[in-house]
Amino acid sequence: MSKVNVLTIRVPSELKNRIAQVAEEQGVSINQLAMYIFTKEIGNIEAGKRMSSLLKGHSKKEILAGFDEVMAKVKKRPVPDWDKMA
Repeated sequence: MSKVNVLTIRVPSELKNRIAQVAEEQGVSINQLAMYIFTKEIGNIEAGKRMSSLLKGHSKKEILAGFDEVMAKVKKRPVPDWDKMA
């Protein structure tokens, strides 16, 4: 198990109140909510960096051409009624 550290942050009282309200609505502690939000946002930032590095040096035209090439390999098949847009 990972070592647990204490992190103290300062936030405006209005934000603290909003955090507490959301935590209560979700039925979790402020600490649990903060852990979830920090983990999710760090994951989003890391994913964005990874995508940027993968796309670096490629034009929009090249990226879309690659997408079209992959999509052309998908077999054509009927769409079930439950999966059709209204």
